[in-house]
Amino acid sequence: MDGFRKILQKYWGYPDFRPLQLDIINSVASGNDTLGLMPTGGGKSITFQVYSLSREGLCIVITPLIALMKDQVENLHRKGIRALQIHSGMSAREINIALDNAVWGDYKFLYLAPERLNSDKFRQRLSGMNVNLVTVDEAHCISQWGYDFRPSYMNIVQLRELLPSVRFLALTATATPKVAADIQNKLGFKKPNVIKMSFQRENLNYLVRLRENKADYLMETLKAVKGSGIVYVRSRKATKEIAGKLRKKGISADYYHAGLKNSVRNKKQDEWLSGKLRIIIATNAFGMGIDKPDVRFVVHFDPPDSLEAYFQEAGRAGRDGKKAVAVLLFNNADKTRLKKHVAAAFPEPDKIKRVYQALCNYYQIAEGFGKGQVYEFNLQNFSRLYNIGQTMVFNSLKILQREGYLEFTGEIDTPSRIFFTVSRDDLYKFQVANAEFDQFIKLILRSYTGLFNNYVHIDEEVLGKRSGLDSETIYKFLKYLRKSKIIDYIPRKTTPYIYFSKERLKIDRIRLSEENYDLRKKDYTERTEAVINYATNSSVCRSRMLLRYFGETDASECGSCDVCQSMKDKGLSSAEFNNISEQAKQILSTPCSYEELIFKLPGDRERSVEVVKWLVDNNKIVFRIDRKLEWHQDL
Repeated sequence: MDGFRKILQKYWGYPDFRPLQLDIINSVASGNDTLGLMPTGGGKSITFQVYSLSREGLCIVITPLIALMKDQVENLHRKGIRALQIHSGMSAREINIALDNAVWGDYKFLYLAPERLNSDKFRQRLSGMNVNLVTVDEAHCISQWGYDFRPSYMNIVQLRELLPSVRFLALTATATPKVAADIQNKLGFKKPNVIKMSFQRENLNYLVRLRENKADYLMETLKAVKGSGIVYVRSRKATKEIAGKLRKKGISADYYHAGLKNSVRNKKQDEWLSGKLRIIIATNAFGMGIDKPDVRFVVHFDPPDSLEAYFQEAGRAGRDGKKAVAVLLFNNADKTRLKKHVAAAFPEPDKIKRVYQALCNYYQIAEGFGKGQVYEFNLQNFSRLYNIGQTMVFNSLKILQREGYLEFTGEIDTPSRIFFTVSRDDLYKFQVANAEFDQFIKLILRSYTGLFNNYVHIDEEVLGKRSGLDSETIYKFLKYLRKSKIIDYIPRKTTPYIYFSKERLKIDRIRLSEENYDLRKKDYTERTEAVINYATNSSVCRSRMLLRYFGETDASECGSCDVCQSMKDKGLSSAEFNNISEQAKQILSTPCSYEELIFKLPGDRERSVEVVKWLVDNNKIVFRIDRKLEWHQDL
């Protein structure tokens, strides 16, 4: 135990662990496969990183979030910890070098995209790796009932055969009891072993504001409140528009989305983290791997598609334990949009097959070929070429991914990188023979380390500033060195990727299973309804609703959300209100008059009248033509 704390102190500077971290580490150290359920900001990564650093060998970390993978690898490098990554945005040569380093180099972590598990190269090299732990991050992706199922996660259990004595650690921030059980089953746990903390956040006040004009409400509210915050919206366009309006009102704000250059995103992120910038308006691309403890509010201008996503994003507020607020803005248009998203997310099967056929033609893949191939994917160009809407293409690809035909990554911003392909002696000879490149090569060697062992990320703008050369000249120099076979230079790209998990099949052999289409559509619909219910229900404590969703059925009222405050104004507790409401529902299984209902309700008459009045005003109880009351079943 002291050894784990020493590692924590040495690399992270913390005197002690957060709740649950040490419990998870000790569980793994005792030889147990473990599922750790920790809310956003709980410090999941420290559990496997500290454990692995305490042992000889390498930790394999499987994660579908390439942006998070890159962030964690860079953070480990800054701490002096050697880490590798392999994902679809890398060239074959880069992957080979990374695998060689995993076998022969002194590396502690290998971050791996799940689709790489099935590659022959990886499986062949795995036997030469000294693996001390397999970590499955975002473990809900292995469950058919998780909100972001990935078929490639189903291959993880095969590592059991290749690494029979290595324990597994699965981690996720959001899992219902059904999903938690499924994760352990799919990963081949010998016995159930879940370590979790309550999802309750006592310092976080959940509020829902029903507003038709959200923009005006946001402007007035953000002018009145203090502290740092995040405003989540659905579209990239909206991030820029809202940030511009806030700045016109004198509010310190900027926007963030995945389509911005890496350097621009980093600058905005750093300004927000340092406090120079107060509010960031962002899509859900913002937040992964960012641990800013003093966020005082998170506002959802648009509702997400699931309570899992909402809980995760709202949970970025108040990580320092001080009071914070999570606000969801909602109106009737949101309800309509969410319902439309269900239909859009599940195109007709014939249209999905059409997208598959067009995709194979786009890359000129013949039937029986293409397995294991990776291609850059330009969604706009593809949609325009085949006259298929971008939304339909995107959602069709997600369904084809669930069926295991391909893997589709979101947009990946891959920085430029170089690798010296010659020995130091041969490089010296080149410098002597090509004096005009000598100073430039020396600049590269001074600016970056590890260039002869692995691909290293570079920034052409930084090289330009240090050398006094313009970016075009820097680019020409790098291209010439590549042409001369001195370096391998891969320029920066911002693009999604398609990875074909199977060879191209005839269109009549493409199957959309009931569990991946019909049942997933039903599940998606239920998730959407849960969001609508959370936003429109005004009789159950917000915190209690969220906790129930994640299986904590005995949660008490928070006393601070908008629902609890409303009940206090009426002189009622939420529990009292729910009790009277439930009794009224039972009585009205047979319609009766208002007077009969009040008479039949037990307890204090004045309180019963108050609750019934609210139920009538909010259309939970309706008057029939004969003036009798009945419970409105649709609500």
